[in-house]
Amino acid sequence: MRVVVCSGGPIAPTAAGIGWSGEFIVVAADSGFDRARALGLRVDLVVGDFDSLSDEARGELERMGAAVERHAVAKDATDLELALDAALRFGPAEIRVVGSSNGRVDQAFGELLLIAHPKYAGVPIDLVTEDALVHVVRGSRTFAGVPGATISLFPVHGDATGVTTEGLLYPLTDETLALGATRGVSNEFAAEHVEIAVAGGVLIAVRPL
Repeated sequence: MRVVVCSGGPIAPTAAGIGWSGEFIVVAADSGFDRARALGLRVDLVVGDFDSLSDEARGELERMGAAVERHAVAKDATDLELALDAALRFGPAEIRVVGSSNGRVDQAFGELLLIAHPKYAGVPIDLVTEDALVHVVRGSRTFAGVPGATISLFPVHGDATGVTTEGLLYPLTDETLALGATRGVSNEFAAEHVEIAVAGGVLIAVRPL
């Protein structure tokens, strides 16, 4: 089972919705319910403190009969983190987060670190933002793309070691990407499929849309 987590932020027009077909569960983080409605998705669960949900959405939520997990406004986690935690309870094979920070640097930084948090290590997670598709890479992952498209690799939680790639213009072979260095910035697809493997640590792969 796959789970889509809808945040309240914008999504790139070129992202073509969530990029999935078939069946999946939809979890909305507060005003992410509005984002889900805009994408034509039926929401299974809404999580948050409901401080940013529109009045129209509140009425639609009641009519739809989606499950609600309400939290206090004063809390120790963002609505998105609570929604991701709820998504884990479905035992998903994959999670895709749609929408993000509304241009706030602090929220954007927090979201990138959040999706790479160790508690989500057992599930591949992607994030679709207003201008990028972001992947968390643990072990190895393969991505489809267009030759010439940009992809950048960033280590999080420390250095990423044993990084090896196939299908990139500037290949990496058993290399270390140091935390804070720019070695992995602005690489390119050289083929229609790219494989990225990391022996130790975690990478975030960012693909501008």
